[in-house]
Amino acid sequence: MSTPDYLKVSDSEVLSNSWGTLTRHRIEYRRRDGDWQEQVREVYEKGHGATCLLYDPERNCVLLTRQFRLPVWAAGRNPMLIEAPAGLLEGAHPEDRMRAELIEETGFEVSDLEHLFDAFSSPGSVTEYVAFFRGTYHLKDKVAEGGGKETEGEDIEVMHVPLDQALEMIRSGEIMDAKTIILLQELALRRLTG
Repeated sequence: MSTPDYLKVSDSEVLSNSWGTLTRHRIEYRRRDGDWQEQVREVYEKGHGATCLLYDPERNCVLLTRQFRLPVWAAGRNPMLIEAPAGLLEGAHPEDRMRAELIEETGFEVSDLEHLFDAFSSPGSVTEYVAFFRGTYHLKDKVAEGGGKETEGEDIEVMHVPLDQALEMIRSGEIMDAKTIILLQELALRRLTG
């Protein structure tokens, strides 16, 4: 990607290169008034991801997961986060990775997934964008136990939640994950507009 004419990168220093890469950049940014301003920003790179909300129209339920999230604990919140299934792409095509992640985390295999959009969740400091999907599931679609991979530190609870209850869980603060809120609200809007 080429550097736009309103940006000059003076220096970049890798601060950490473990699970992801944390880099400090010293830049000059030309403001809208034409003045140049020096800024120092840290950027975290860990790859891109995919997420999917599965909906069972017969039971009016969504398929969610609950798992421990250390950063949520570090922020002083309940670390047992309720989420839509998701995973890092790790070089795979988003739909292929999402299908594998659904089986790994929930045990459900679905035939049709619809790509909705891609979105950045924290563009001020993280390069990751997430491919958002939706799909339909039925109880007969269960092909594996789910629960994630123990070798990757996963211990995932699978939850079948009525849609109205899931929407209320957003309002009550039980669901705090942004990608999950976006997907639930997209499903609610789609149902309203038919």
